[in-house]
Amino acid sequence: MTRSRPSSRSPPHRDRPTPRRRESPTGAVMMDSQTSQASQAAHSPQSPHTFQVDLRGLVDLLSHHLYSSPKVYLRELLQNAVDAITARRATEPGAPARVRLSAEGGALRVEDTGVGLTEADVHNLLATIGRSSKRAEGLQEARSDFLGQFGIGLLACFVVAERIRVVSRSARTPEAPPVEWTARDDGSYTVRTLPDAERPEPGTTVHLVARAGAAEWLAPERVSGLARDFGSLLPYDVRVGDEAVTDLPAPWDRSYPSPAARRVALARHCHDLFGFSPLDTIDLAVPLAGIRGVAYVLPSAVSPAQRAGHRVHLKGMLLTERAEQLLPDWAFFVRCVLDTDSLRPTASREALYEDETLAAVREALGERIRAWLTGLAAGDPERLAAFLSVHHLGVKSLARHDREMLRTMLPWLPFETTDGRLSLEEFAQRHPVVHFTRTVEEYRQVAPIASAQGIGVINGGYTYDSELVEALPSVRPGTVVAELDADTVTAHLDAVDPAEELALSGFLAAARARLDPLGCDVVLRAFHPLSVPALHLDDRDARHEQARADAEARADDLWAGILGSLRGSAPARVWCSTTSIHWSGGSAPCTTRS
Repeated sequence: MTRSRPSSRSPPHRDRPTPRRRESPTGAVMMDSQTSQASQAAHSPQSPHTFQVDLRGLVDLLSHHLYSSPKVYLRELLQNAVDAITARRATEPGAPARVRLSAEGGALRVEDTGVGLTEADVHNLLATIGRSSKRAEGLQEARSDFLGQFGIGLLACFVVAERIRVVSRSARTPEAPPVEWTARDDGSYTVRTLPDAERPEPGTTVHLVARAGAAEWLAPERVSGLARDFGSLLPYDVRVGDEAVTDLPAPWDRSYPSPAARRVALARHCHDLFGFSPLDTIDLAVPLAGIRGVAYVLPSAVSPAQRAGHRVHLKGMLLTERAEQLLPDWAFFVRCVLDTDSLRPTASREALYEDETLAAVREALGERIRAWLTGLAAGDPERLAAFLSVHHLGVKSLARHDREMLRTMLPWLPFETTDGRLSLEEFAQRHPVVHFTRTVEEYRQVAPIASAQGIGVINGGYTYDSELVEALPSVRPGTVVAELDADTVTAHLDAVDPAEELALSGFLAAARARLDPLGCDVVLRAFHPLSVPALHLDDRDARHEQARADAEARADDLWAGILGSLRGSAPARVWCSTTSIHWSGGSAPCTTRS
């Protein structure tokens, strides 16, 4: 155990006695209590002590490196109150369960009917704060028990408060007098016991006084809004003044007169939380993991790269609004809100800890969304079609790795083809060979020619499409899939009669003279449509040969010789349509399409 030292930044206090220091057997600096005798009196004098940590540095750690916003102070206060009530009810099931907040004039009061603290608890609490102040792992460890959680919650309050006053009475030790702990952000604190009349009932009241520049966080409107945001699903009666904060049961757990009424209510809930009206809703329930909630389908398409932010409540308390690893990557088309009692929070309690439990929950929630899609395919094709018209990309992403989902969605997922926008199932029924291109550019080059020659082609250049086309035989046995290449296209072009080619020899010579510097040969063929007078296929071998030639021209003698030995034999070709030449009176230029 390392030796702790008082903060060098704490201001001197000449008007108070210096606490006596003693060494523990482990070498840690300990503080003798200055309140043992005072606790016997009704009004004990305030005895100053000093934290054995650099409190200002610790507050800076919390505000700039652990917590994302000062607003977490209120969540920590609510969490302390809820934990205290839960601890009391473990031994007194009928104990009152109330949390009351009051904000006025740059000050905040939070009162609960929880288990409360004794004077000994207060000192143990301060020791916990000292032990858990070194690093985030220490904070996480401190949260494993009630006092540790309470202490970290109080530390978070220093992000917005210059002074914290806690008045508490223990329910476990009813004969113990109330105790008051007052601390300032300079690291000084006092502890004293109070007369019974100061707090006759068990529980705790926390008073905060805003630090300079932080009064807005203790304003009544801000406190009310934060309390509703963090605590709407808490299991106890929480109020700000007379205004109820808790709103149970959760919208997804309430009874509604009809499915339509439920959809309307959940749509309103989605709009209030996320600011959009959902295309649909998906129930998320994993009882074994203690998870209940709902996923809202976005009304418009989003990029798969856009990270989704989901709202996660932990035992009713809002943990985060930006949970990113809650769902599988393919489920980027929904936003979730749920409550759980099994997932583990990080030390800051603002994110989920990536562990085996979260991985299992992620897979289970993904299965719920899969089941919803399968159900739509089986029983509500209109809703499925409306969903896929917006979010087909997400389902395609899922189908890449889920052959059963691909098989289910074959009649539904849309693809761009030379026959129009069709599903893979319908396209495969029309064509004995399912041809596809890997890029949008290749598709645009060959689509008009291929269509005119009766070749069906799928544009596989969009995200995931070529992967799904290649996977088609695995879910539709007997289907033949082939990538469309230049040879396949040109094999369907009609050869030109020698007499006709001779008649066009002047045109052919002029065209070759123009294109020879580009390394292109010119070939005459008869093909449709008329709108395509010439076809320059973006042949990969030709591109490779052009890149090789360019590199050879720039290389030194040694590398030029090596690259020259790799020279290809097939030049790029431009296929000119005799149909278009005759139609234009023989004056059509030999243009290219690329």
